[in-house]
Amino acid sequence: MSGRFSAAIDYTLALAVLLFAWWLATGPMGLPTYLLPSPLRTWNALVTIALTGELWRHLGFTLQNIVLGLILGCIAGIAIAYVMTRFPKLAVWLDGPLVILQTAPKIALAPLFIVWFGFGVLSKIVLIFSLVFFPVFVGAVAGFRALDPKMKDLSKLLGLSSIQRFRQIELPAAMPEIFVGLKIGAVQALVGAVLAEWMSGKVGLGYLMTFASATYKTPLLFAAVLMTVVLGLLLHVALTILERRLLSWKGAARG
Repeated sequence: MSGRFSAAIDYTLALAVLLFAWWLATGPMGLPTYLLPSPLRTWNALVTIALTGELWRHLGFTLQNIVLGLILGCIAGIAIAYVMTRFPKLAVWLDGPLVILQTAPKIALAPLFIVWFGFGVLSKIVLIFSLVFFPVFVGAVAGFRALDPKMKDLSKLLGLSSIQRFRQIELPAAMPEIFVGLKIGAVQALVGAVLAEWMSGKVGLGYLMTFASATYKTPLLFAAVLMTVVLGLLLHVALTILERRLLSWKGAARG
C-alpha cells in the first residue's frame, strides 16, 4: 500500500512540474498561442466541447473501437497461439506467414485497409486488430510453452478433457505473459485508432485533432491530445486492475 501511495506522489509531482513548465512557457516566456496555448486556454476548450457533448461523442467512438479491437485481437492471439503450441507441425506452416505479417508496417497498411474495407468502422477495427494481435500472440506463445510439464501430467492423471485442461491449467498459467502482450497491444490500439480517424473519419479523437489542426484551433488540438493521453492511462489502469483480479491466485500461492 505504501508503494502505491509513493507512486501516486511521484506521479502528482511529475504532473505539477509539467504544468508549471507549461505555464512558464506560455506566461513569462510569452510563447504565442498558435504554437503553445496556455493550460487555462486548453482547459477552457476542453470544458466547452464537454458541455456541448462533442467530447463524449468523439471519445465514445474512439473508445468503442479500441475495446472491440482489443477483444478480437486478444481472442485471436490466444487461440492461434494455443493451436500452434498444441500442434508443432502446424506451427511450422504458420510461422512463416505470421512472421511476414508481423514485419509488415501496420501504419503503411492503413491506407490499404481503407481500400479493402471502406471508410467506415470496419477498416478501423481491422487496423486496431492487427496492432493488438501480435503482442498478445507472442505473449500467449511464451506463456503456453513455459507451462510446467508436471502440470500436463497432472491433468492426465485427473482425467481432464482438453477444454478443462485449457480452462483450468493452461490459460491461467499463461495469463501473466498474455497480460504483458495485452498492455503493449492496448497502447498500439490507441495509436491505431487515432491514426485511422486521421485518415478516414468524421468522428473520433483523431478526427477532432485533424479538425482542430486544419482550423488552427490550437487549444482544441491540445485538448484532444490530452484526452488521448488520459484515455491511454485509463486503459492501462483498467488492464492492471483486471490483471490483479485474474491473477490474485499468484499472490495467494506465494503467501
